[in-house]
Amino acid sequence: MQNFRNYYEILGVPKTASNDEIKRTYRKLARQYHPDLNPGDKTAEEKFKDIGEAYDVLSDLDKRSQYDQFGQYWQQRGFHSPKTSPSPQTWSNKAKPFSPEDLDFSEFADFQEFIDQLLGRPFAKKTSRATSNTGQSSANSPKSASSSAQRRDAEARLTLPLEKAYLGGRERIRLEDGRSLEVNMPMGMVSGQRIRLKGQGTAGGDLYLKIEVAPHDFFRLEGNDIICELPITCIEAVLGGQIETPTLDGWVKVKIPNGVRSGQRLRLGGKGYPTPEGSRGDQLVEVRIEGPKTISNRERELYEQLRQLETYKPRTHLSI
Repeated sequence: MQNFRNYYEILGVPKTASNDEIKRTYRKLARQYHPDLNPGDKTAEEKFKDIGEAYDVLSDLDKRSQYDQFGQYWQQRGFHSPKTSPSPQTWSNKAKPFSPEDLDFSEFADFQEFIDQLLGRPFAKKTSRATSNTGQSSANSPKSASSSAQRRDAEARLTLPLEKAYLGGRERIRLEDGRSLEVNMPMGMVSGQRIRLKGQGTAGGDLYLKIEVAPHDFFRLEGNDIICELPITCIEAVLGGQIETPTLDGWVKVKIPNGVRSGQRLRLGGKGYPTPEGSRGDQLVEVRIEGPKTISNRERELYEQLRQLETYKPRTHLSI
């Protein structure tokens, strides 16, 4: 038996945490330990896998119920929560109702002994159990086992443009097997993130969409900040003033200070990528001063006049 993994401790949430609390905590930790943000960090990579495993169990109501009830034995064959309450004849009127948390499962030789205790029956002899197992029920028949073996999870890659990954929302996708599915995407997806589609895998298994965010021609991500290079003219750099710049929400005005330098960054607060806490990062606008390659005769005339009037001498203090 592998060592018991406390998924509540891995996510750092109490056992009473709601699904929304578990989801918020998972998103926060997933961003914190994502391999893209921790390149080469094996510890972060293992932590990312652990929180993914914990979230997979605790976010699923059925799995969480099994896990809470049976602890380290929750994945053993035959350990399932009862669908209905035991019949009144099962329990002694004088006995305290049985709770699986009251038992040390290591005291039982196998699952059948646990069930006998659960139902208040005398332990059956191993020989009789061995005999009864030869006539398996329909649930354990070869046909049922074969069907269960065919049910498995699948994974598919989904590449999204940055704008779509940022916005999320409903998206119709086509899989490699030809199926077309409508998926409700969360906002602020990142490369490496997996989205679970329950029951859409092979023979009723789950399908996991592995998200890949395509590189953008203008924006790039640094954590939750969005970086872009904004070209401006020499006159705009000298005089400053308001100009427009693109953001993921559309065009907005940004104030350029007079005398701005190439490479200088201007910060647009709250215009970046969504954070796990529900806020947003910033957009950093990196200024790039560009001169015209061709000018009109009138522009040339005015530039010549400016050259005669210009007092700024940038090469005066060169240390050579």
